[in-house]
Amino acid sequence: MSDTLVLRIGTAGDAAAIAHVIAASFEQYRGKLNPESGAFRETADGIAGELARGAGAIVAERNGEMLGCVLVEELEGDLYFGRLSVVPSARGQGLAKRLIDAVEAEARRRGLPGVRLGVRVVLTDNQRLFQALGYRETSREAHPGFDHPTSINMRKPLP
Repeated sequence: MSDTLVLRIGTAGDAAAIAHVIAASFEQYRGKLNPESGAFRETADGIAGELARGAGAIVAERNGEMLGCVLVEELEGDLYFGRLSVVPSARGQGLAKRLIDAVEAEARRRGLPGVRLGVRVVLTDNQRLFQALGYRETSREAHPGFDHPTSINMRKPLP
């Protein structure tokens, strides 16, 4: 086996592994986000259903082990990504950036003019990462039941 990182399009057969990677990645936020992240409700069946309905996934693997993933779907004429996930043991190796680069490449392949994402207001480190990669805030919104913004929408136009 090779120690080379492989990025590829995820399939319905990857749904259980994708759900596992999301759960492992988002565990650090349990009890720290209000409202709690929807990532904790992700299931293999739910992800397989989204993929069957036309959403997509990009996964990162090394030696057959999934280390990261991101879910994508077209939204408002752009490619939206969510659930950007890297398992704790693989952090600090640039995997999140590689996954975002893959999302941007997929948007270009589809002929879309930009990439969008949402990030929680309280996750300032994540916001800094996205800003460093060229994403800019477009709006803020409140989750249902909140009277103040809890999420920031960001977009990057693609050349």
